[in-house]
Amino acid sequence: MQAALRDVAAQFLAREAGPQSLITVTGVRMHEDGSQGTILITVLPESQEEAALTFANRQRAELARFLTKQVRGMRAPHLEFEIDRGEKMRQRLDELTK
Repeated sequence: MQAALRDVAAQFLAREAGPQSLITVTGVRMHEDGSQGTILITVLPESQEEAALTFANRQRAELARFLTKQVRGMRAPHLEFEIDRGEKMRQRLDELTK
């Protein structure tokens, strides 16, 4: 379920997001019962993070409709988007170790 949600969310954001930023889906965290999910994203340029996060969270209902159309038999969980801070830290460590 997590892989399907990650792939569909990435497709949806690629289709719906404007050219101001690049939004990448880096992961998904699901509640045990599948009722809630958090989609982790990174945004380039970083100056557009807040705008991209606001946009993504505003589009949650549309993403849920898109998800149920793309993945037959899947009931869309309550979704939230978050900036993937762990990925940002990993990238920073990579920069520091070079």
